[in-house]
Amino acid sequence: MNQSIDQYSVYWVDLNPTQGAEINKSRPCVVISPVEMNQHLRTIIIAPITSTGREGYPTRVRIQEKEIKGWIVLDQVRAIDKIRLRQKIGELNLEEISEVKNIIKEMLVD
Repeated sequence: MNQSIDQYSVYWVDLNPTQGAEINKSRPCVVISPVEMNQHLRTIIIAPITSTGREGYPTRVRIQEKEIKGWIVLDQVRAIDKIRLRQKIGELNLEEISEVKNIIKEMLVD
């Protein structure tokens, strides 16, 4: 995959094989890693999206991106090889980006 992979873009990603409680199968995921990192490494950092509702979970962000409706699961952020990427679906809007950034900061920085 030689195209630019932008931060906060949404792709179909093949997450199999997985183990234990990891989110599996092909599903939409949000690219969390910055474009500079995505250009130079073979891996990217993603957060999967699930359609099963978990309203009120502090590590989940509601998303509605074209045909994708559900929650970005920030408690399942992981690094993947770019070969797992499939089709680009779209990008997060500014409100979703802000919420993702705030939750990541709260989870990992503060």
